[in-house]
Amino acid sequence: MKEKSVSEAIKFRRSVRIYNPKKSINSNLVKKCIEQALLSPSSSNLQLWEFYHIKSENFLKNVVRVCFNQPAAKTAQELVIPVVRLDLWPERINSNVNFIKSSNKGKDKEKIKGAIDYYQKAIPKLYRGSKGLKSFFNHIKTYYRGLKKVTYREVRRNDIRIIGHKSTALAAQSFMISMAALGYDTCPMEGFDSVRLKSLLKLPKNAEISMVIGCGVREEDGLYGERFRLPLKEVYFSK
Repeated sequence: MKEKSVSEAIKFRRSVRIYNPKKSINSNLVKKCIEQALLSPSSSNLQLWEFYHIKSENFLKNVVRVCFNQPAAKTAQELVIPVVRLDLWPERINSNVNFIKSSNKGKDKEKIKGAIDYYQKAIPKLYRGSKGLKSFFNHIKTYYRGLKKVTYREVRRNDIRIIGHKSTALAAQSFMISMAALGYDTCPMEGFDSVRLKSLLKLPKNAEISMVIGCGVREEDGLYGERFRLPLKEVYFSK
């Protein structure tokens, strides 16, 4: 199978609601697409995400049930579930620091120190300070600092959540485009019982499910209509 170009894959990708049960997909290729998704950008390169690849028939049935048995889940041959793991920031910091130390031997020591300080001082301050009363006081300090100079303002818990979901969604899109390049179809779903799905996946309390992605090959009636997009002039502004 000849892989599609990036432009071809973007045009091919649609949110497919019904998949063809007679056309199988290769689980190893789905895994490869997840691996490609890991190359996506993430805030501060923390990569606060995990991907759950649901393949077994029994587990699929359980996940489909908590996705309200919607066709995009019920007819999917496999499911991929991107999960936001903000709670893993200390481990991800260590991974970045270890990489910087091992890959920059003999290089500019000041730059290396600056990068390590960023991960060991600035990032922990942001993530620890986004909770409870610290979050409130940091927000107040940021507001008054911002009256005098350009200031980073996203310091509250909800801001950090948004950052984590943005990064995970970028990776999810990379996954879906990679699938489209192989001629496979996907559908990102937000309709699911998050509490029951977290329980099924045995996720910790602070993990958050970004979406559930149905995977397969489209049925003839798998698209619910023609593609509609707003015209460029309504969403594009040049300054």
